[in-house]
Amino acid sequence: MRHEQEFTDLLHERLGELRAQAEAAVREALARGGSGFQARLERDVLVAERSGLLAAFDSGEHGLCFGRLLFRDGRDHHIGRIGLRRDDEARTPLVVDWRAEVARPFYLATGHAPMGLRRRRHISTEGRRVTALHDELLDLADAERTGHEGADADAVLLAALDAARTGRMHDIVQTIQAEQDRIIRAPQRGVLVVEGGPGTGKTAVALHRAAYLLYAHREQLAKRAVLIVGPNPAFLGYIGEVLPALGETGVLLATPGELFPGVRATGTDSPAAAAVKGDAAMAGALARYVADRQTVPGPALVIDHEDGELVLDAAIAEDARAYARATKLPHNLARPAFALHVVDALTAQLADRLGADPFGGPNLLGPDDIAQLGKGIALSREVHAAIEELWPVLTPQQLVAEFLADPVHLPEEDAAAIRRRGGAWTPADVALLDEAAELLGEDDAAARAAAEAERRERVAYAQGVLDLSYGSRTQEFEDLDDEDAEVLAAHDLIDAERLADRHEEADHRTAAERAAADRTWAFGHVIVDEAQELSAMAWRILMRRCPTRSMTLVGDPAQTAEPGGLGTWDAILGPYVGDRFEHVRLGVNYRTPAEIMEVAAGVVRAVEPGFEPPRSVRATGVRPWARHAADLPSAVAAAVAAATPEVGRLAVIAPRPRLGALAAALPGASAGPEPDLTRPVVLLDPRQAKGLEFDTVIVAEPGEFATSDLYVALTRATQRLGVVHTGPLPEGLGVLEQEAAPAAVA
Repeated sequence: MRHEQEFTDLLHERLGELRAQAEAAVREALARGGSGFQARLERDVLVAERSGLLAAFDSGEHGLCFGRLLFRDGRDHHIGRIGLRRDDEARTPLVVDWRAEVARPFYLATGHAPMGLRRRRHISTEGRRVTALHDELLDLADAERTGHEGADADAVLLAALDAARTGRMHDIVQTIQAEQDRIIRAPQRGVLVVEGGPGTGKTAVALHRAAYLLYAHREQLAKRAVLIVGPNPAFLGYIGEVLPALGETGVLLATPGELFPGVRATGTDSPAAAAVKGDAAMAGALARYVADRQTVPGPALVIDHEDGELVLDAAIAEDARAYARATKLPHNLARPAFALHVVDALTAQLADRLGADPFGGPNLLGPDDIAQLGKGIALSREVHAAIEELWPVLTPQQLVAEFLADPVHLPEEDAAAIRRRGGAWTPADVALLDEAAELLGEDDAAARAAAEAERRERVAYAQGVLDLSYGSRTQEFEDLDDEDAEVLAAHDLIDAERLADRHEEADHRTAAERAAADRTWAFGHVIVDEAQELSAMAWRILMRRCPTRSMTLVGDPAQTAEPGGLGTWDAILGPYVGDRFEHVRLGVNYRTPAEIMEVAAGVVRAVEPGFEPPRSVRATGVRPWARHAADLPSAVAAAVAAATPEVGRLAVIAPRPRLGALAAALPGASAGPEPDLTRPVVLLDPRQAKGLEFDTVIVAEPGEFATSDLYVALTRATQRLGVVHTGPLPEGLGVLEQEAAPAAVA
C-alpha cells in the first residue's frame, strides 16, 4: 500500500507541474494579446479545455491510475486513464494509457492465458488517497506475497456495480471485461453491430470504443471528429462526462432531432405521424414534391420588355426543364441551367422579331447584336420573376412546411396523420429537412461572390498599406547610394494578397464544433446508441454523414419502442451495406440483479415464449414488490418517501399521460424534457429512461405500458424495484409479492 501511495503522490505532483505549465502559457498569451486578439484567445482557451488537456488533468482527481501489471520478465507498468511521462530526458512513462497495446493484459489475461503476467493489481483510490489494493496471481510460481491477494477475481467489478449511482455515467476503464475489450479495440473500418440486452454495458463499450479510436487513429479522427447519436437529451446529459474524463473531446453528441444545423426539434408527433414520417417512402414523396415545383405555364407567360412583349410558353419551359433535369443536379443548383435555356430561347425569339428580313433573307442582326439582346433579357426583372414562378429557389424549411400543409403523393390515411400548418419542428421532421436539403442543394454562388468581394477589399487595403510604405521611403531611396539602395522594404518581401491572407480571421473552432454547424460534414466514425429505434429516414441522414460506413451501432431489438423504429439489423443496414457488417452480442448483465431480471424477462416471455434475457452477474437478495392503490399519485409519493435512500438515485417511471399528476405529487422530483439526473428523485417516461440506470426504480401503472416500454422500465434498477398500480397487472408481473402501503409520514 505504501508503495502505491507514494507513486500516487508522485503522479499528482507531476500532474500539478503540467497544469501549472498550461495555465502559465494561457496567462502569457492573454497578456500579449490586444483587444481583438484577446477575444479570439479566450475562444482558444475554451477549445484547449475541451481538447482534453485540462480535462485529462482533472481525471487525476478521481483516480488517474487504477492498475499495475507485473510481468515475468521484470517489466512493471502502471495503467491509467491517460498516459503520463516523467520530466526527464528519456520522457520515461509514469502511467501507460489504458488504450495502449501493452495494457491489454490488464483486461484479457487469465490463469490459463497469463499473457506474460505474474501479477495483476487493481488500485482503488478516493481523490489522492489509495484506499485498497487487490492482487490477482496469474503465475502460481510467484512466491511473493503482499497481503493483498484475493481469491475473488471479480471483487473489484462487483464493488463498482454495487456503488451508489450519481446521475452521471462514469467510465469503466478499471473494470472492462474481456468480451468488452475485444469490441472496444475492434478495427475501425466497416460497420460493427453490438447487440445486448439491458445492463450489458453496450453504451459504456460504445463510449470507450470512441475513446480508443480517437487514440489509435488520432490524426484522422481529430480532423473528421466522431459523432455519437443518443436517443434523447437526458441520455446525452447522462453520458456527457465519460469521454472528457478520458481526455477525449473530439466528439459531437447529438440526438436524431439535432442533426440539422439551425433547427432544434421541440415538437411532438403522434405515433402515427412519427411512423409515416419515418418511412422510407417519404424520400420518394418529397422528391416528387420537388419535381412538382418545376412547372410549365398553362397559358403562356407574357413578359413586358422594352423591345416588345416576350412569350414564355409551355414548349420553351418544357425544353428548359428537360435541359436542367438532365444535369442531375439538385433543384436549386439546376435552376441556373433552366434560367440559361429560357434566356436563350427568349433571346432567339426577340432576335427573330427584330432582325427579320422583310424579303425573307437571313437575320439582319449580327452575333454582337444578339449577344447584347441576351444581356438585356438576362438582366430583366420581369424575366427573373417568370423564371422564379416556374422554377423557384426553395429552402428545406420552406419546402417541408409546405409539404406538411398539403402532403401530396401519400395515401390519404398517411397524409391525414402528418398534415399540419405551423408549429414546432419535431424529431421526425429533421429527417425530412435533411432529405429536402439533399433534393434542393444549396446555391452558394451569392455567398462565394460576397466572400470574393470581401477578399478583394482586404487585398486592396493591403495594397494601400504597401503603397504608403513604398511612398514614404521613395525620397529616402533617392538620397542613398547604390549599395544602400539594396535595403529591402515591405513591398519587396510580401505582396498584397499574402499580406491580406495573414490578417484573415482564423477559424478556431474544434472539428466537432465545425461539424455541428455543417450539414454536409463527413465524420470519421459514427456511433449510434439505441440504434434499433431510428427510422429509415433517420438512417438516411446518418449514412450521408458517414460515407465511409465506419460505424458502431449499439442496441437491442427487443427494446424497440419508437413507431418508426426499424428494429432489425438487416432492415437497418440492408439498403446500405447488405450483409457486410460484423455482429457481436453481449450476453452478461452487469446492471440488473437476477431477482429483477427474472421479473422483466417474464413480461417479455408472456408475448415471446422463447425469449432469453442476458445473464445477470449478481444477485442482491432483495425481491421486487408490487403495491395496489386507489390513488396513484399519493401511493407513488408514499413509496418514494419510504424508498428514497440517503445515497444514490431513485426514478419513477410512468406512462407519459400520468406524468403531470405525478409531478404535482412529487414536488421535489426533477422532470420535463431534460430532467436533472443528479437529483435524488427523477420522474421519467420509459422513452426518456432508455440507457439510464438508478439505484431504485418505482414503475407506475405498468398495465398502460407497451411490452417493450415496460421491459425498459423494469430493467433500469441496480438494487431495488417496486411497482405501484391501480389497474390489473400485465401478464408476467403477477409473480410480484404484493405489499401493504407504508404508514403515512407525519
